[in-house]
Amino acid sequence: MTRTYAVETYGCQMNVHDSERIAGLLDGAGFIPVEPGNQADIVVFNTCAVRENADNKLYGNLSFLAPIKKANPQMQIAVGGCLAQKDQAVILKKAPYVDVVFGTHNVGSLPALLERARIEEESQVEILESLEHFPSTLPARRLSAFSSWVSVSVGCNNTCTFCIVPTLRGIEKDRSAADILREVRALVEQGVIEITLLGQNVNAYGVDFGDRSAFANLLKECGKIDGLERVRFMSPHPRDFTDDVIEVMATTHNVMPHLHMPLQSGSNSILQAMRRSYRTDRYLGIIDRVRTAMPHASITTDIIVGFPGETEADFQATMDLCTQARFAAAYTYQYSKRPGTPAATMPDQISAEVVGERYTRLHHHQQAVSLSVNQEAVGKVFKVLVGDYEGRRDEAQERMTGRSEDFRLVHFSNSAEARPGDEVEVDITEASAHYLIGTPGKVRATHGGDAHAARTAQRSKSTTLLGMPSIKL
Repeated sequence: MTRTYAVETYGCQMNVHDSERIAGLLDGAGFIPVEPGNQADIVVFNTCAVRENADNKLYGNLSFLAPIKKANPQMQIAVGGCLAQKDQAVILKKAPYVDVVFGTHNVGSLPALLERARIEEESQVEILESLEHFPSTLPARRLSAFSSWVSVSVGCNNTCTFCIVPTLRGIEKDRSAADILREVRALVEQGVIEITLLGQNVNAYGVDFGDRSAFANLLKECGKIDGLERVRFMSPHPRDFTDDVIEVMATTHNVMPHLHMPLQSGSNSILQAMRRSYRTDRYLGIIDRVRTAMPHASITTDIIVGFPGETEADFQATMDLCTQARFAAAYTYQYSKRPGTPAATMPDQISAEVVGERYTRLHHHQQAVSLSVNQEAVGKVFKVLVGDYEGRRDEAQERMTGRSEDFRLVHFSNSAEARPGDEVEVDITEASAHYLIGTPGKVRATHGGDAHAARTAQRSKSTTLLGMPSIKL
């Protein structure tokens, strides 16, 4: 009987993309995704080490699986990703019934490790300390029929004091432009019309081969690919962001007018303590130049609240910068002390109560800013790419959902003509802090919609599911 698998993912888009590769490898080894509501024979956790709650979530889920594993010893559990890279011994100490622990640099070894654990009936641990080459040849089970991630680099050369990712994923290794463009063209042939270029510091792409214009040139080349309708990228770093990227964004028809630029703090003293290599004047200068070149662009960001030493004045500087920058959205996080980072041993750690209170204040403040930004969209017409997952979740409300070119979430009344992967012109009639609502107009059928329809038809004929199921919890 064919064994089933489930992949549970924590963390960033890089982890989600790695999970697509994990699923592709398991498919290639002859396993199939578990049907919803069933318990998988193989459960893989792809972990994150950036925040403490990811640790807690992993160990909670492992505890949940312990009695299931005891009742069915043939079931296998694997833990990979950044937390596995950091805490391989801790994982087996806390959960000795885990069959495989693998790191960020050896995802491709998972099927062999599972087989070895089965035959030898003991846990297998394989953690490589670094990559010898970019892992660009691994198969992938993509979450979407028409939208895909493409990695341009792995690792990071920055030394942010709060972040352990460079330690776990290593120094930056860049993929060749020819290899990236080859994958993009292959995806477009399969029906993909939207790609997102990924890297820990995506606009540092080219550091490996000494070309500071490499990322701008890569975007430009993506603009020449027939059938590729939307190009996005994340996440850039203000230190490395250059004006040639702004120019390419403004002049390349399929590079979308959305910039996700992590800020982390609006206080220069905190940015210095974070070792972020820029100050607020540089950050705001980038935002100003982007909006001068693309007045219709939306800006989103990441912010950490409660970094060690953050005073009320520092926090207020962050609030003020959010007002000034007018972010369409800000992903805000409470500082989480991570062992092994310089920030973990800094003096003046902020109490949980103060961090929580500041987080709540910033959240409410940014909600008001986001609402104000979104209200400016009322009366305008947006081109919305209908989502497959977002649209499906919204069927109960008899409306469809997608993303505008500037990455805003848009709901609109259901139209029998529009399929996931199609583009709909939506007249915006209402706004909230998190989404826009509008009336659909012209529907443009796309190759992406054809790809979604083909994938849906294929799914109805087999037990293979679209995308990766989550663990049954």
